[in-house]
Amino acid sequence: MPSVAGRRVLAPLALAQFICSFAGSNMNVMINDISQDLDTTVQGVQVAITTFLLVMAALMIPGGKATDRFGRKRCFLAGLAIYGVGALLSAAAPGLGVLILGNSILEGVGTALLIPPVYILTTLLFHDLAARARAFGMIMAAGGVGAAAGPLIGGLITSGIGWRAAFVFQALVIGVILLLSRSIPDPLPPDPTRSFDVRGAVLSAAGLVLVVMGILAADNNLWLMAALIAAGVLVLLWFLHWVRTQERSGREPLLSTALFHDRASNLGLVTQNLQWLVLMGTSFTVATFLQVVRGYDAVQTGVIFTAATLGVLSSSLAAERLAKRRPQRTLIMAGFVLCVAGVGVLLALVAGSPSPWAFAPGLLMIGLGLGVMLTPSVNVVQSAFPEERQGEISGLSRSVSNLGSSFGTAIAGTILVSGLNDHAYATAMAVLAAAGLIGLVIAALLPRSAQTRA
Repeated sequence: MPSVAGRRVLAPLALAQFICSFAGSNMNVMINDISQDLDTTVQGVQVAITTFLLVMAALMIPGGKATDRFGRKRCFLAGLAIYGVGALLSAAAPGLGVLILGNSILEGVGTALLIPPVYILTTLLFHDLAARARAFGMIMAAGGVGAAAGPLIGGLITSGIGWRAAFVFQALVIGVILLLSRSIPDPLPPDPTRSFDVRGAVLSAAGLVLVVMGILAADNNLWLMAALIAAGVLVLLWFLHWVRTQERSGREPLLSTALFHDRASNLGLVTQNLQWLVLMGTSFTVATFLQVVRGYDAVQTGVIFTAATLGVLSSSLAAERLAKRRPQRTLIMAGFVLCVAGVGVLLALVAGSPSPWAFAPGLLMIGLGLGVMLTPSVNVVQSAFPEERQGEISGLSRSVSNLGSSFGTAIAGTILVSGLNDHAYATAMAVLAAAGLIGLVIAALLPRSAQTRA
């Protein structure tokens, strides 16, 4: 068990990861309530959810880089403050536009500032592999539970008080984190002389936004989808060219190409992306199907997700013991196997039974699988780099993960809104299972004897 000092540091960091993951999934059970109250559509709420995840993904790399210049704790606190303002604005939103400003933009910006310090500080403050695995296990458990329990907690609040109260809840949790954060040290002093690549930040964010917006446009206009994705790819290629130009001229780019020289880290990043794609895609798909097709309310929908929450929590908290007994590669592969099997069980049981509890076995398996592999994937990536690279790799790692969340919600949502029926649900889940199989193949390519740095 971590020391008292360790627990004091981990508590606010884990709680911060919890609330950010909670924000990404709790709106899934508010789709009907928000669309009726704000006079919008399911697609409008989907855009708000996806935009929040997209803003996080697009700004996570600049957010990680900013920690070197301004300090990890300072960025953490600034992110919390911006997030809190966004949550309160969302609670008072008179329409979808203000909700997107508060939830999607301000909470997204705040998350992009506060999440990289969570992983940087954990890596810097916990030195040996077992202690770091334990710390990441607690943080990833908090994140996984936040994402999996978001529908339940959001559903209880929405049914008991109203959907706006869920954002007040987020603001209150932010206040608690701010109080607890006083005990967090910053092992490395900020370096105001460090340059910040503004053009690189704009190009990377614009490229990611265009790609995800292209996916969202798929159900309305295939030509527009193709044009947006192509434009996004071109902008990202421009970004890579700019990075190489900066490095050749001796200047510091937003993202060093040296981050992509470690094979294990590269593969770990891909597994992170696919893990969160499966998690958020499943959450959105099942929650939408239950509410729109089956007609369940927010509480009923949230209760069904308890199975996934229990699965994530139980396997994440076992991260330290698992890290001692099994190679990281084995754990990641096992996680994807469980997730794919869980999706298969979901499709089989739900098709044959009208009972809401038919969802429980599949969601439990998906939760167990995610909990098993979230921590080793993060540990493989973070531990592959020295202290001076932690700002960059943390921003890249979180950006890749949140981009996976964006892809999951965007892809699944696009399939669902094109035809909200049993066939669309099965198609969306089959796509998520295919993503899980790709993740399994990528995990199998991880070096068998790779050892992360202590």
